[in-house]
Amino acid sequence: MVNHEIRNPALAPEGERKIAWVARRMPVLNRLREEYGAKKPLAGKKVAACIHLEAKTAYLALTLKTLGAEVYITGSNPLSTQDDVAAALVKAGVAVFAWYGATEEEYFRHLAATLQAGPEFIIDDGGDLTCLLHTTCRQFLPGVAGGCEETTTGVRRLRAMAGRGELAFPMVAVNDAYCKYLFDNRYGTGQSTWDGIMRTTNLVVAGKTVVVAGYGWCGKGVAMRAKGLGARVIVCEVDPIRALEALMDGFQVMPSLEAARHGDIFITVTGNTRVFHGEHYKVMKDGALLANAGHFDVEIDKKDLQAAAEKVSEVRKDIKEYLFPDGRRLYLLSEGRLVNLAAGDGHPVEIMDLSFGLQVLSVLHLKEEGSRLAPGVHPVPVEVDRTVARLALAAAGVEIDTLTGEQEKYLSQWTTE
Repeated sequence: MVNHEIRNPALAPEGERKIAWVARRMPVLNRLREEYGAKKPLAGKKVAACIHLEAKTAYLALTLKTLGAEVYITGSNPLSTQDDVAAALVKAGVAVFAWYGATEEEYFRHLAATLQAGPEFIIDDGGDLTCLLHTTCRQFLPGVAGGCEETTTGVRRLRAMAGRGELAFPMVAVNDAYCKYLFDNRYGTGQSTWDGIMRTTNLVVAGKTVVVAGYGWCGKGVAMRAKGLGARVIVCEVDPIRALEALMDGFQVMPSLEAARHGDIFITVTGNTRVFHGEHYKVMKDGALLANAGHFDVEIDKKDLQAAAEKVSEVRKDIKEYLFPDGRRLYLLSEGRLVNLAAGDGHPVEIMDLSFGLQVLSVLHLKEEGSRLAPGVHPVPVEVDRTVARLALAAAGVEIDTLTGEQEKYLSQWTTE
């Protein structure tokens, strides 16, 4: 059996059933397995991945293994790892170092364990693996040819590193590909955030006021789904262009401190710190719910919540009640971590099929072209983006038009003749 550090290998059968369910619904990955499985383009290559460890990401790992790679994987959030899926991966020959509810020490130990084999490629979700390579695990840097990052937060961290000249290898910004942010960030986050909230609370959304902090692609998706569920939606933003877009999309826009007085449900999707804090808590309604859909648990200030409350108790799985001296109660979901993964199964299967198709093709791109790429953040090649879209359309039985020679000629000239 491969090296591993998981909670319980006996859970593998249930994990296998979960993986089998998603495998039949990921046509892009399946097409890539058909095309490259026999060729084994990643034979002899080691891939280390730090991602939310559940059934869909497991199928990504198994696809990389089918293409010949040795795969080493850990979770990117202590509350998103599913122990049965981890067990199924180990049984299938993937080295896994993760379990649900990891402490901070365990989390970083698992990250480091994933790097011990000396990977040539990395797949990151949030940037923790990349940052570890540039700090306490620098001994593995010379062997890394490149990697991929699939989150807005992770790409921001990478650009900060690159801006200081500290990023030591090329990283492909999968998050910035059209087939990622137009679908994963918008439709994936939009649906899965509400899946997590509704599954956890069992409360109706219709008729409530939802405050969405952040109107990037993830915030757009969350607000759109809230509106569809019958909520009144308020958007809080710091970017005037995004704020204007939210206004023209039909949402109220106001400062967060004013919105704090009106909201029944608050959702953060900014990637920033202390979006809601003590000043907001002072004016929030009794019974308000607080949930985060950003990568790190820093958007909702938990220290301020703890300090203001006279009593804290867990009233339901993944819900903490903060009782204030004035009798008001605020409720924090999933410890302020990613509510769609900590309290749910993450994005829909078909959405992640697109993102993981980009991941696989980006790793293949790095294998072929990585030696010619300078250290830094690089875009997903346009043809990779289009390939994933074409595969998804074909799987849906959809055909589209192509430009005629006359049309291509017209578009390439500057006169109107």
